[in-house]
Order: sequence, then structure tokens, then C-alpha cells
Amino acid sequence: MGCNNVTAQELWQAYETEFPVRDELTYLNHAAVAPLCRRASDAMKSLAEQACRFGSLHYSTWMDCYEALRVAAARLMGAHRDEIAIVKNTSEGIAAVALGFPWKAGDKVVVFNEEFPANQYIWRRLQDRGVVLEWLPIDAPLERVDQACRNARLLAVSFVQYLSGYRIDLEAFGEICRRRGVFFFVDAIQGLGAFPLDVRAARIGALAADGHKWLLGPEGNGILYVNREWVDRIEPVEFGWTTVASYADYSSRDMTPRADAGRFECGTLNTIGCFGLRASIEFLLEVGVERIAPQVRKLGDMVAEGAARKGYEVLGERTPDTGAGIVCIRKPGVDSRAVHAALRERKFITAPRQGWVRISPHFYVPPQDIEAMTDALP
Repeated sequence: MGCNNVTAQELWQAYETEFPVRDELTYLNHAAVAPLCRRASDAMKSLAEQACRFGSLHYSTWMDCYEALRVAAARLMGAHRDEIAIVKNTSEGIAAVALGFPWKAGDKVVVFNEEFPANQYIWRRLQDRGVVLEWLPIDAPLERVDQACRNARLLAVSFVQYLSGYRIDLEAFGEICRRRGVFFFVDAIQGLGAFPLDVRAARIGALAADGHKWLLGPEGNGILYVNREWVDRIEPVEFGWTTVASYADYSSRDMTPRADAGRFECGTLNTIGCFGLRASIEFLLEVGVERIAPQVRKLGDMVAEGAARKGYEVLGERTPDTGAGIVCIRKPGVDSRAVHAALRERKFITAPRQGWVRISPHFYVPPQDIEAMTDALP
């Protein structure tokens, strides 16, 4: 995966033409909505023009795109295409697992305080079914996670926490879940595409991620992975015509679900989004996530170090094992919204989040742009 003649330090130069956004802005907001890479943009434009000129005449190429997207997504995480469903967003993927899981009253779910609402609200709703929640801090020691998993049915956690950027040890969590017999669910939206992820090595039962952040694809298009051993044990809660195995036969009334994760696809897919997400994932596979990760981590370290030199507080403690592409900063006595606005005036795109300025560069951002941004901090 990736081109061997391109080092991590050279990535931002080697793929400069893939990111026209660099001609307009210093874009440091990939934890919110990323700019499309050139290949995703071109793929979507091509589909739009095709549909404008020919309608569905080339429908078979749309079906080919759906399949290619499943294959590419599976490659990205070490899965099989039969374990991949195309969904609208991370929330839909999480809900598909949470609501379709074979719960029994009294089942326990281990969850984390700092989660984004998408990976928190749906588990809270399960309390109406008699499910019990045990809450932990995201940086809880593994010993405490292990203890919480005693007699638990499922653990749900983010690969990378959306505010602090804390990146968990997926394989360590997966080993705990394996030993305790706990289903391991991962919200991967803030890490997939930026850091390597292997669902087999981490023993992940299910995973969801949207395309519009570190995957550099469009909004409204995401992927759901469900381990093949669980595909027919999680009930499809949305049941549409493409849920069933005979979906290509419109006269059939056989409601037997598809044998693969396609059973979690409820109907017509976001075709133009699929064209874009397929292109962006295939692009990331070409670059190589194993090359992207150290560059993302390096840029995050530069943000944290530069901001600290300017007197800013950095949320959390970054280490080589836990640092990701998200850094939140604030300065005593300074309104973080004003800092965000001042940076925006100078075309540095960040995000105000809960009293912090969140900064999240991807691999293609030149290191000198990070230096310029920290110099511009008021």
C-alpha cells in the first residue's frame, strides 16, 4: 500500500496537485469537514455530467462503483467486502448496530464520557430496553477498562476522541474484549484514513465511519463494517427493498435478508457520494495510510508545541502512542471564538469547540503552514 519512493516528509509535496484548497486556504479543520481531494471531486463531477447527459443509461457503472467502494473500504481496514455496508453517515452505522443487536434485559454496555453525541445518545436510548451503561473516562487505564468489561455485553468507543484527539490502543481494547467475551464497537470517523486500522488484529465486531473527515470524501456517505460472524445476528432495523437477497428481482416477495452486510443497506444509495468516496479511499490506499499517519502526528505535534510557546494551553497530553491529528488549544483571558475568527481572517481554517480552538491538519498541509499559523496566534 503506497508508493515506496515517497517518504512521509515528502507527502505534502508529492500530492500537492490533489489539493487545490491549498491555493485558497490553510485548511486545518479535517476533524469537522475536509475539502475533497481532487480525485473525489473529479469522480463526482464525472458522474453528475454522465447523469445529466444520459440519465441511468450507464447504470451498470453505478453498480460497479458500489462494489468497488465496498472493496476499497474493506482493504483500508483489513476486512472482506462481504462485511461492508454503505450507509449515510456514522450515526446511521452506529444505530444499525445498537438497535439491531440481540439485547437482553440487564446487558451491560461500557461507554465513555467524552464521546461525540453520535456514539453516546443511541446507547443511552437502550436503557429503555433494560440495558445498563457503565461510563469511563476516555483515558482510563487498561486495567480499569478490563474491570469494567467483566460481565459486559458490548464496549463502544471512538478510535480518536473528537475534542482532545486522544487515540486509543485498538488492539489492547480488542484483546480485553476478546478475553471478556465482549462485542467491540468502534466509531472510527476521527481516525480512519489518518491512522492504520486492522479490524482483525483489533478484533473489532463492528465499526462505522463517515467519508467527509480524514477520508477526504463527501458528506452524506459512510461505511459500516460488521464482522462476518455477526452479520446474521444483528437484525436490520431499517428494512427496504435492497435489504433482501432477491432485491434484483422486483417481482419476488421473498424477504430473506442478504447474506452479507449489504442487508444493512435499506434502499437506493447516494450514488454521487459513492463515486466520490470510492475515489478518495482509493487515493488514500495509493498514498498509504502507514505513510500518512506519522505525518499527521508530526503536524499535530507542531501545532501543540507552537501553541504552547505562544502561551496557549493544550487539551490533554500528547504521546507517540496517543497523539492523533486533533489538537485543541486556548489561552487564559482570551475568547477562543475570537482566536478562531482572527485565524480565519488570515485564511487559517480551524473550528471553535467547547471553549477551545480545534486544529486538525491532514498529511498534505506543509509544515511551514503550521509554523505560520502558530505565528499568527494572537
